[in-house]
Amino acid sequence: MAETGRPPLPPWLKVSVPSGEKVARIRRTCAERGLNTVCASARCPNLGECWGAGTATFMILGGSCTRGCRFCSVPSAARPPAPRAEEPGLLAETAAELGLRYVVLTTVCRDDLPDQGAGHIAACIRAVKRRVPRIKVEILMQDFTGDEAALRAVAAAAPDIIGHNLETVERLSPAVRDGRCGYRLSLRTLAALRRVAPGTPLKSSLMLGLGENDDEVAAALRDLRGAGVDLVTIGQYLRPTGAGRHLPVARYVAPEEFQAWSARALGLGFKHASCGPFVRSSYHAAEAFTASLLSGRID
Repeated sequence: MAETGRPPLPPWLKVSVPSGEKVARIRRTCAERGLNTVCASARCPNLGECWGAGTATFMILGGSCTRGCRFCSVPSAARPPAPRAEEPGLLAETAAELGLRYVVLTTVCRDDLPDQGAGHIAACIRAVKRRVPRIKVEILMQDFTGDEAALRAVAAAAPDIIGHNLETVERLSPAVRDGRCGYRLSLRTLAALRRVAPGTPLKSSLMLGLGENDDEVAAALRDLRGAGVDLVTIGQYLRPTGAGRHLPVARYVAPEEFQAWSARALGLGFKHASCGPFVRSSYHAAEAFTASLLSGRID
């Protein structure tokens, strides 16, 4: 049954989920090792494209989050199970076995842990880079409640790109994100990351279709540049389930509007802007890394 009040799904959002032997192999290998690829669990339509290019996104620190944002499908728990000590090694072996050339590590929030998971994240980054020296590792991480020591611990593991998502415009942030998150907290987190990792490309992401207006999106982009963000992705919000806690889609944004936002972002000085209905944080991650390389942000 269609969601009450939801606008009809436009033709550009009707795609099939990728399949094939390579997709099946990655799914099988990760399942055998208890590793969660966000690509598969979110049924991402870009999965075949990214996996075929040697890029995969893994969610680390467990499968439950201590926060409960209203756009996210990850289960929420006050005290999730402890992070698996063997996870860094399993990630490294999987990246090597599958011949990955670019890995994105995304994390749940772990407010229950003394360091909020920073040490485990750093161990995962180091293990992958040690096992596959030529691989590039991008980390998409939480705000660590603004704890700069945690941010420094992750940055010290030398990820090739550091990301933290702003998610939405300032007016909508309290309704979209968990109360422990915040628009201004995310901007402070990004600015702190710029300080502690001055030479590392910094990335963030926005979702459209939650009820924002153009002026608010433009303001968010300016705020991201002001915080030192180099790379931005903008995609369509899609409701994970029909459950009450997940926000409905206010509108489906046309592809040409995303193209206009891409041009506007580049005009503001972003080194790379991936904008489109199916764009997600890790979409064309390796391409964004290359853009940073060419721009002189990294050596």
